[in-house]
Amino acid sequence: MYPFKFTPILKQTLWGGDKIIPFKRIDNDQKNVGESWEISDVEGSESVVANGYDAGLTLSDLVRKYKHELLGEDNYHRFGKRFPLLIKFIDAREDLSIQVHPDDILAKKRNGYAGKTEMWYVISADKGAKLRSGFSKEITPKEYKERVYNNTFTEVLQEYDIHAGDVFFLPAGRVHSIGAGAFIAEIQQTSDITYRIYDFDRKDANGKARELHTELAKEAIDFEVLDDYRTNYDAEKNEPVELVACPYFTTSLYDMDEAIYCDYSELDSFIIYICVDGACQVKDNEGNEIDLIAGDTILLPATVQDVAITPGEGGVKLLETYV
Repeated sequence: MYPFKFTPILKQTLWGGDKIIPFKRIDNDQKNVGESWEISDVEGSESVVANGYDAGLTLSDLVRKYKHELLGEDNYHRFGKRFPLLIKFIDAREDLSIQVHPDDILAKKRNGYAGKTEMWYVISADKGAKLRSGFSKEITPKEYKERVYNNTFTEVLQEYDIHAGDVFFLPAGRVHSIGAGAFIAEIQQTSDITYRIYDFDRKDANGKARELHTELAKEAIDFEVLDDYRTNYDAEKNEPVELVACPYFTTSLYDMDEAIYCDYSELDSFIIYICVDGACQVKDNEGNEIDLIAGDTILLPATVQDVAITPGEGGVKLLETYV
């Protein structure tokens, strides 16, 4: 095996902007592209390999072909034939709806699928861009419904001004919303279950309001109030900085202007690199080499033992994630 690249799956949305196409250097004139699904095993939106001798295979095909050699022994036993992570870039020209995702127990009871825990890394943010994450005050499920119906729900949500490099961890159950002007990388469980709570009374091109899931969301919401919903970390050069470690994924940031060596010999998992800034070359222990620039995402199989990352002249920022 070798480092896999995939053809991005572009999603046009009501709120999508114009940043993804140039960020990924895609020759495409699509408008309102809100999401680029970089690595996906979601049914109906499966990623297709874009490089090497497995080009043309879907991610599902890769898992069936390579099994634990791709996923890792424990991951293959845990997740079977379903690749466990979904990687996206998201560009919000307008506010996204306020939403929540169910945990594994509720999602499996209702849909037979996994729930959705996720994280955001802010790649860039327009002046004044914001995100909403969690509650700013305690409310009851009864008050929740009342505030949704009388359009005051945003008054009890925690709102943050955002800047490049900000990180938010969003466990299943946390109410959240991406604000206008935010351009982010999202790492999440492989699930497309979203309960839309509030959509700012928007109408689509046909004048219809999008469906809300007020009652379904109520059972999924974690009403706990925290002091701070941001993920605070100390930035370091040329060292991995762990941002999130949870049962579903571990993600670290590499901000590099010098070459580094990564030893994965004790890791029983695939590794994903998401290049969010700059450029680099990645070389594995089998001698496979691949160049990455901002907007690229690659999947390294679990058989990889070690990797050398050499940044380009202007340095590189990579997100590394695995299960």
